[in-house]
Amino acid sequence: MYALNNKGSVKAVAYLRTSSSANVGADKDSERRQREAIDAFAKRSGIAIVDDFYDAAVSGADPIETRPGFAALLDRIESNGVRTVIVEDASRFARDLVTQELGILALIGRGVTVLTSSGDDITNTDDAFKVAMRQIAGAFAQLEKARLVGKLKAARERKRRETGKKVGGRKNYAEIEGGSEMIALARKLHRYPVNGKRRSLNEIADALEKAGYVSSTGTRYTRAAVSRMLERKPEAK
Repeated sequence: MYALNNKGSVKAVAYLRTSSSANVGADKDSERRQREAIDAFAKRSGIAIVDDFYDAAVSGADPIETRPGFAALLDRIESNGVRTVIVEDASRFARDLVTQELGILALIGRGVTVLTSSGDDITNTDDAFKVAMRQIAGAFAQLEKARLVGKLKAARERKRRETGKKVGGRKNYAEIEGGSEMIALARKLHRYPVNGKRRSLNEIADALEKAGYVSSTGTRYTRAAVSRMLERKPEAK
């Protein structure tokens, strides 16, 4: 059971999911019930809900990585430092146990605590079965990811040999329009301190946004994205 020692000292985001389109809408009970349960728990515990993310008409068995609401939740976590997520109950997170554990692993990897509206911490369990399930789910996810990456890489390399050109794959920052200039600016901002203090990754992201450099979704780059820009080796000339 979760217990908050210093009231008001924790900020959290809420995650909601409605499995059927028939239950989506202001006049439906599912979303309202979830919000009321989450808000009531947050109020009792002195937690401040600073944002919420909602996957409407998404099955509990749907893969975590295909959910737009969950993807936006991860982006928010990576960009603003909130490390607590509240759901009505574990089934809202995912009904399918493997899917649930994979999602929990994604959040655990980011240092996130997932709480239910009844106060259970589902990221921290002594249940031996759940611990084993989490380990198995993680192993299978890694295996499937490696298999898929290998297949895609082989296909791209085969096409590259045939055409002599790069085929597919995610564009790196230098390949997007204005990417080289963006990377150069990020490095300049990182290299030169302000008032004797080196800029943080968040400050660099803010400066890039002001200069008109944003992600493909139109949002400010995350700290992780800025870090990748700084780590990228200069293009050979």
